[in-house]
Parts: sequence; C-alpha cells; structure tokens
Amino acid sequence: MTTSTEVSVTWAQALAWRMERHLLDPVGSESVPGVVRRLGAVLSMDESLAELAVRTRRTTSRRGELAKALADGTVIKAFAFRGAMHYLSPEDGGVYLALRSAGRQWELPSWVEYYRLAPADWPDFRAAVRDALSDGPLTVLELGEALTRRPAYRHLKPVFDEGAGTLIKPLTWQGDVSFGPPRDGQATFQRLDQNPRWRGLPDLDEAGPRAIAAYVRTYGPTTVDHVQYWLGEGLSAGRKRLGGWISTLGEQLVQVDVEGTTAYVLREDVNALQTAVPSEAVRFLPGHDQWVIGPGTKDTHVTPTSRRDLVTRKANPVIVGGVVCGTWVRRGEDLTVTWLDERQQPRAAIEQEAGRLARILGLDLHLELTS
Repeated sequence: MTTSTEVSVTWAQALAWRMERHLLDPVGSESVPGVVRRLGAVLSMDESLAELAVRTRRTTSRRGELAKALADGTVIKAFAFRGAMHYLSPEDGGVYLALRSAGRQWELPSWVEYYRLAPADWPDFRAAVRDALSDGPLTVLELGEALTRRPAYRHLKPVFDEGAGTLIKPLTWQGDVSFGPPRDGQATFQRLDQNPRWRGLPDLDEAGPRAIAAYVRTYGPTTVDHVQYWLGEGLSAGRKRLGGWISTLGEQLVQVDVEGTTAYVLREDVNALQTAVPSEAVRFLPGHDQWVIGPGTKDTHVTPTSRRDLVTRKANPVIVGGVVCGTWVRRGEDLTVTWLDERQQPRAAIEQEAGRLARILGLDLHLELTS
C-alpha cells in the first residue's frame, strides 16, 4: 500500500464521486441485481425501505421488482452485517459471508452448551439441513419438523418452535441456506447451492482483499477506520486480518488527501475522483440507507453530529451533495421535509425530488417544507 499522498481533493469532490458510485447523481439505469451488487449489501429488516433504497437509484422501476429478484435468484437474502438480514448478490455474497463465518461463532462454549451441538457435530447438522431443504423452501417450523424427526436433533424442537433465528444464522454464513420468498407472510429458507448464480464461499484470504476492494470502490475515498467499521465490526473480521488484506492490495490502493484526512481509493478510480465536480443534487433516501450506513453515522462528513441520532434511529435522510441536511416523512399523501442545515433551503430541488418520490411511490404527494 502506498505511504505517500498521490492525490488531493475536497470533501465535496469526494462525496460527488461517491454519489455517482451509489447511482444517486446521476441516478443509474442498473437492474435491481446490479444495484444490490454495486452497494455490496442492502439492509432488509424493513422491506419497504429496502425496496425504496433500490428504486431511488434507478431511473425506471416498478413496485415488487426486488421481491421478484429474490424469487428468481438474481439476488439472495441472508444474515450478514451485524447479524441483520441483507440482500446480497449471489455472485459476490459469498465474499462477505466468508468473512462473517470466519469467526466460527457456533463453536463458542455458550453455543455448544445451549444448542448441544459440538463443533464436530456441525458438518452433519449442516448436511441434514440441506437435505431437509432439497425439495424446496420451508418455513422455520417446517424445517424444524423435518430435522427433529432425526434422533440427533430432537432436542432442538423448542428452539425451532421459538423461531431458531440465532441457530439459522451460521447456516447462512456458511453458505448452506438463504431466505426464500415469503409464504403467507412467513419467512422461508432454501438451499443456496440450488441457485445457479451462487458462487459459494471463496477461501478467506481471497475473500478478504475482494471485500476491501469492493468497499473502497463504492464507499471511497475511505479510511482504514471505515474499513474496520464495515468489515471488522460489521462482519467480525479481525483487525489484524484486515490489516494484512489491505497490505495485500498493495499498489492497487492509492493514498488520497481529503482536506487533511488520509483516505484511499483504487488506482483505477483516481482520475474520475480528481475530475469530480461537487454535486448539488438533492435526494430523499430511506432510513438506514447504505449511503449513511456504509461509512457509518459517525462519519460527520456525511452525517453531521447534530443529525446523527435522527439517522441512527432510522429517520429518512434528505441529502444535498451527499451531506445529510434534513429528514422527510410521509403520512398518506402528505410529505413533510424538515430542513436542518444552516445553508439556504434549495426549494426548487426539494420540490423536484418530491415529485420523483411521488412517481416512484405512485402517489400524489403534497409537500410541506419546515425547519
């Protein structure tokens, strides 16, 4: 990795370049799977927010396309960053899951004691789960019924009766299962290896550099601390491992000075970053959008300190040139934008973005702008 600064840019340039990478300015024409792959992961704890996160990055979109992509396997859904559900690319998702599974949490003494599954029991347990799912997706209860017919797993019946969420997580981390399309409002799980687009879990030392390069490509210019936040804290990848993988990338990373902050981009992106023109684009993003979650809400260049609590609590951010300057909320057809920044409200741009949101949602929204 380079140790001397090769490029100097402003934060306005850096965020403008990142907005292009996020398909926010200009809004992109990528497919649903293309958007998910570009972002690396899309949080899916709230399906309406996940869908809006994808749709707001596309010039044309229709309701239900994210669910359709899950059903046809062009995206997958698994427990990933911070143990939460995320949409991932089947081509690249294994990279992140490889990092998440490296901690081997299921081997902790507390897990062994609670689930009565020793580390040596997991290969057979995983095979039994895959076998149970061979004929198609099952709900948690159905999966539990199939597994607990076997004497070795009869003791797990209460676990599955209560939802088995924690027990299933390592099965997604290890690439055995992913979420299937919901059935009658209930989550289902399916075998990942039956998806022809699934590439499996690469070797850890291959996955690490790939994950870092993907993060820098979309969230750069980024610092080592940001990499630690997203891949270390988010996927439990150890700091020592991350440091080694960063070193492995070597000359692929270029050191950038961003108004006194030392950050990194991929060498192939240096020219585009240097020529980036500061953006004045206004975008309405859903709560917990990757724009703010990827770098973390502690990144004051994206989320000023005074707005961090709101964004952390899932407020819908209004960004201007990449900076959180307000929030928006919709109640029926009433759209209220609360302006929180010192700069003058860009009313015309806010009205234009409100119109774009109305078209995405298929509603006749009535805008109220407050401060």
